[in-house]
Amino acid sequence: MPADPLSSSKSLVRVPAPLKKPYAHAAAGPGAVLSSIRYALRTSGVVRAVHVFKNVNQRHGFDCPGCAWPDPDHRSVAEFCENGARAVAHEADARRLSRDFFAQHSIEDLRARSDHWLEQQGRLTEPMVLRAGSCHYEPIAWGDAFALAASELNALGSPDEAAFYTSGRASNEAAFLYQLFARSFGTNNLPDCSNMCHESSGKGLSTTIGVSKGTVQLGDFEQADLILILGQNPGTNHPRMLSTLAAAARRGCKIISVNPLRERALEVFAHPQKVLGLLGYGAAISSQYVQVRINGDVALLKGIMKLVVEEDRKRGGGVLDRAFLEAHTVGLDAVLGSVDEASWDEIVTSSGVPREEIEEIARTYMASERVIACWAMGITQHKNAVGNVREIVNLLALRGNLGKAGAGVCPVRGHSNVQGDRTMGVYEAPSEEFLARLDAGTGITSPRAPGHDVVATIHAMEGGRVKVFCALGGNFVAATPDTPRTAAALARCALTVQVSTKLNRSHLETGRTALLLPCLGRTEADLQGGKRQFVTVEDSMSVVHRSEGRLRPAGEHLRSEPWIVAHLAAAVLGARTRLPWTSLVEEYDRIRDLIEESVEGFERFNERVRADDGFVLANAARERTWSTATGRVALTAQPIPHIEVPPGALLMMTIRSHDQFNTTIYELNDRYRGIHGERRVILVSPEDLALRGLEGGDHVDVTSHFRGAERTVRGFRVVPYDIPRGCTAMYFPEANPLVPLDSQADESGTPTSKSVVVTLALAP
Repeated sequence: MPADPLSSSKSLVRVPAPLKKPYAHAAAGPGAVLSSIRYALRTSGVVRAVHVFKNVNQRHGFDCPGCAWPDPDHRSVAEFCENGARAVAHEADARRLSRDFFAQHSIEDLRARSDHWLEQQGRLTEPMVLRAGSCHYEPIAWGDAFALAASELNALGSPDEAAFYTSGRASNEAAFLYQLFARSFGTNNLPDCSNMCHESSGKGLSTTIGVSKGTVQLGDFEQADLILILGQNPGTNHPRMLSTLAAAARRGCKIISVNPLRERALEVFAHPQKVLGLLGYGAAISSQYVQVRINGDVALLKGIMKLVVEEDRKRGGGVLDRAFLEAHTVGLDAVLGSVDEASWDEIVTSSGVPREEIEEIARTYMASERVIACWAMGITQHKNAVGNVREIVNLLALRGNLGKAGAGVCPVRGHSNVQGDRTMGVYEAPSEEFLARLDAGTGITSPRAPGHDVVATIHAMEGGRVKVFCALGGNFVAATPDTPRTAAALARCALTVQVSTKLNRSHLETGRTALLLPCLGRTEADLQGGKRQFVTVEDSMSVVHRSEGRLRPAGEHLRSEPWIVAHLAAAVLGARTRLPWTSLVEEYDRIRDLIEESVEGFERFNERVRADDGFVLANAARERTWSTATGRVALTAQPIPHIEVPPGALLMMTIRSHDQFNTTIYELNDRYRGIHGERRVILVSPEDLALRGLEGGDHVDVTSHFRGAERTVRGFRVVPYDIPRGCTAMYFPEANPLVPLDSQADESGTPTSKSVVVTLALAP
């Protein structure tokens, strides 16, 4: 077995071949209920599980720490999905990880453990420090921890020698204080998880329609005639979306799913909160399922547009929405030219989709008056990812499916407040407009030079230009590409600081000194000055609403994320700041008052967020006002991408299993794909296996190739799977060591985790 930092045979459950057991049931249904109960019993226990389940996603409860799918107007008693239930139970874990644990386990011992084992040890309960040269974490008082961090940060030669990373779990209040602290300190080095997921969506949308977010609301799904699902697996990544899709399908809306893998949840879904669903009876979701080649989306979209344009010409008009195009767009001629130039041979070869299937999609698209396009990482993690998003805009614009009810763009965020973090200013390249308003509202003077995104931060740590790394949540080492390289970069830092709820890989790949600061979770009551506080989040559809935990905290030494950030800022900035940092977190309304003064769209914040369903942030594109350079939708000609895959190589994409959330591994299974007891697997078509003389269950070494460099992970088991020839898939974070750090999307800088050229070799 390999020795890379994310893999270990220790505690790994082995099962006899075959690994793959076909899953013939509808997604969700009784299997989801049983899985949720089983996981809750093992982690939080019955009493704590019941307590948190009844409050998750309720109006006066807490927001699920999982995905960012919005809450419906009419909520059920159990307003959560299987993975949401596991995320909540995982956080409400009754097990405790004490100082005795760290005394018993050295850093080297913990590094040898699997990520799954680390997360299953329970909740962190008190601040810990790993001192230079030590092999063990040891307890440290909060005040001493802040003093240590202040000493290291204030000793830097420049504020830009520090980086402040954020995961999408942080609340609006915590994220706002965090970016305010970083900018008060003097840097825009604010890398965040958006850099690795929907950054490409933001770049593509902001330059075409003038907003970096989606334009649809949940109610639009009730009016759509067609919903396109592109490069997305809702059943695993945001399962509550399935009930919305099922309702749309029931009333006759067409749903076309475009994905290299056949995902069971996009085929048949059994709603676990309906009687028939609980009995396992499911309903069809997709009216057409298209297995596109990895990164064949532009070719597919180009083919649809080609047919739409040809039909418009054949009819002498009436297919393209000429009124919309003439009044609201620029660049149409360039798009039409690119469509005409694309040959059918190129379209079919690059997409991997027969022309007949593309013609069926085009007919459905032309017959639909209102169309929503949804997408996720299958679109955004390629070199041409921004172009993918722009091509989606092109397709929708041809028939006026932008800025009207029942239609629009819907990038679906996979973390609960990743969109809110960006709204609050967690961004390495903020606009002058944002900074000017922030300065006016808070009295600080923000730096203007752009900071580092995730990849640039890793490069800066490698080069000694970033010496202190702070993380507000997340698992930076596991989430980033080129894992061993990221770990080595962190080791060059003088100090790493991690604010977390549970132990993970990033707590073991540290700087010379490391702080581990335990925080409250979403599920837990946050008392400040004897008064219960609430925080706020923003979902995928720009709805800002409150979140208030009710569970008793896991330990007396736990502090909230806003509290930790504010006290760290006060310790570091000292007399250099006029902001009343510690006073702000005595009453969170004070933070929201500051946000109201500093961030556009948050007028009467404290008043509006106390409404039962919060409020929706303004979205100019929804009203057909385009905040672009021309004041119109910018249509752009996108070339069909061609990735050079040498003979014998495959194009690999990373995916989640059903039993994980981001880098958190709940169990070693992937129920819907029929894989059990193993994560170190690679999914390959039977035809590609036969060409290589491989069989299911074989162990292979997988090597990625980029600009003459090779990266290898060893001992992965082969799983025959229904995936297009020439393509393959592996779970992250196990496959992240194969993703080259320097292979990034144009413009957005997102690592190309869905376009990795690999070769397989039978393991010795």
